Amino acid sequence: MPHHFPFEAVLFDCDGVLVDSEPITNGVLRDMLEELGWVLTRDECMRIFVGKAVKDEAALIAQRTGVAVTQDWLQGFWARRNAALDRDLVEIPGAPAAVRALHATLDGRIACASGADRGKVRLQLEKIGLLDAFEGRIFSGHETPRSKPFPDVYLAAAAALGVDPARCAVVEDTVTGATAGIAAGATVFGYSPGGLGHSSADALRAIGVREVFVDMAQLPALLAAWRAVPQVG
Repeated sequence: MPHHFPFEAVLFDCDGVLVDSEPITNGVLRDMLEELGWVLTRDECMRIFVGKAVKDEAALIAQRTGVAVTQDWLQGFWARRNAALDRDLVEIPGAPAAVRALHATLDGRIACASGADRGKVRLQLEKIGLLDAFEGRIFSGHETPRSKPFPDVYLAAAAALGVDPARCAVVEDTVTGATAGIAAGATVFGYSPGGLGHSSADALRAIGVREVFVDMAQLPALLAAWRAVPQVG
């Protein structure tokens, strides 16, 4: 690792950072909510659910539909979602090259820390040809005591890499995920290219994201050039 590189590890979110999955996932979710009686457009569904694990929103779904979210319903959602992802998923432009560059720079000290279930994360990374880059360093919020916006999944990733969270960069695209990275003590870089699948630059900065960028191809150079500036406040 170059001695001047300012981070010892980079921890990536998956959905909306590495893969353009949110429109696909929320299309399936919208259809299944309509089957329960809650009619939404896909855009409305995304506004409510992007950045959140569906299992964590069971109470909201039950409140709006009058139907309890069972494990069988969740399993059905995951199966329909995975089939749609396997058919239609594409990478975030520039993400694979950025991951490969940072993997080389950091001697493999990168991880994928997602709020999604492990099966979905592995499916998506394999679909875009990045599973080998993260093999053995995939962390799921389904397997930690608390999912995002709590820091547990990022703390688990940093601990497994043997790196102090304060020496980690986290790459996120939603307020929920960025809140988790900040709570872990990492420096969060916010990917905000516009569109419903990502939080706005203003929303990310408002919660303490230190740097917001719009092109994933910029990420390796952005991290390499980072110099922490004390916040005034």
